[in-house]
Amino acid sequence: MAANLKTYTFDQVEKHNKLEDCWLIVHGKVYDVSPFILEHPGGEEVMISSTGKDATSDYEDTGHGDYAKDLMKNYVIGQIDMSTVPVKKPQYLPPLSADESSENSSSAAKILQILVSLIILALAYAQYTK
Repeated sequence: MAANLKTYTFDQVEKHNKLEDCWLIVHGKVYDVSPFILEHPGGEEVMISSTGKDATSDYEDTGHGDYAKDLMKNYVIGQIDMSTVPVKKPQYLPPLSADESSENSSSAAKILQILVSLIILALAYAQYTK
């Protein structure tokens, strides 16, 4: 990153999470988008929801074009100290215990049995009403 950019910690950036005071982290840079937030084509809610975290994936997932990338240059105020950004933990479900697994299996079997019964009843009714 450029040496002339101020370095911010995640805690510092996280505090700027309001409509009138909105900072974002994208690709290691800190942006004060407060002056632009009401003009954002996706609405201010989108930007507010991206505050207080590294919004790089949000930014990339939306597919911003060259115009947006050029416009961002107007709002960069610094860089983030990456060692202060919390590590994202993978989202996964913990493995089921043997009891939970058999309980879920029996619940799924009951639901399947009910669905099959409903299908048979619907087919029988269709035949009866012909």
